[in-house]
Amino acid sequence: MKNIHHLLQTHDVDAALITFMPDIQWACGFTGSNGLLIVRPDDVHFLSDGRYTEQARQEVEGAVIHTPGYALFEYAVEEHLLGDARRVLYQADHVTVAQLERWRALWPSVEWTPGTALLTMEVASKSDEEVARIRRAQQVTDAVFEHLLGFIRPGLSEQEVAAEIVYQHLRRGASKMSFEPIVASGRRGALPHARASIKNLESGDLVVLDFGCFVDGYASDMTRTVALGEPGDEARAVYQVVLDAQRRAIETARAGLSTKALDGAARSVIDEAGYGDFFTHSLGHGIGLQTHEWPRVSHQTDDVLPAGVAVTIEPGVYLPGRFGVRIEDIVVLRPDGCDNLTASPKKLVVL
Repeated sequence: MKNIHHLLQTHDVDAALITFMPDIQWACGFTGSNGLLIVRPDDVHFLSDGRYTEQARQEVEGAVIHTPGYALFEYAVEEHLLGDARRVLYQADHVTVAQLERWRALWPSVEWTPGTALLTMEVASKSDEEVARIRRAQQVTDAVFEHLLGFIRPGLSEQEVAAEIVYQHLRRGASKMSFEPIVASGRRGALPHARASIKNLESGDLVVLDFGCFVDGYASDMTRTVALGEPGDEARAVYQVVLDAQRRAIETARAGLSTKALDGAARSVIDEAGYGDFFTHSLGHGIGLQTHEWPRVSHQTDDVLPAGVAVTIEPGVYLPGRFGVRIEDIVVLRPDGCDNLTASPKKLVVL
């Protein structure tokens, strides 16, 4: 169990409810879909339903385990699990108005204290073991990309390539995909989040491939852009601009830097090349127990990046109706730089 009792002191409360499942997994190790942590000064109680009785026994650390059924909050009232708490902290950014009203009805004497981003910094700063798990997930994704270089060819549909991406991840030990794979060829590559379609890959296409998986509870995420046959001078030039922007950002990345400054390191390269209007998203995002975690690495945010945070570095240029290029790695920030967890080559591959 991670030490989360500090929440009681820092917010001057008698107890806390942790309801956001990724934070519960981070705190006590539980990987199921339904759970609740009740944090009191001297103990922690974990609640889930009967589907997870054995799983909770195997996974949960540092908490008294209860698996009564689906009515977790009613059970908590019956068993007096909040004790005599008068002020109770809750994760306001993950609780609906309806849920809060329900709690007020169940515990009418409790003063509910909202808290936002309660464990954000702790979850963001990865331990060595967490980094190792992200690395293992990324190694699976790197292996799948190597396989794809011998699989992709003109005539295959984007959906066929996406299906192969999923299959190859699962057969290599991934528990699930990080997200629905993006396979965007030719003009569809200018759509940053294009879903794989029935469009067939054609000679001369640039193909944007964005995919990742979960291994041991932690996510990978990688984008590579490959060419099917000679892509032409402008496509090669744009690819080089994006690659230079990514390299600049990786060289700049370190703990203590602001998210705006890190984004700016890549964005300035693309701006100077005349493609600034076509870099239409943030440079990256945090990654770990979720595919998209805090922080958002963007010119619109100004957060200080902590040591140990894992973020993606993924600049892109998207020319509407023509093609797109994106290159993405995962890096872990250190005080003196960063560790790149992504091993796949980034030189433009022409298939």
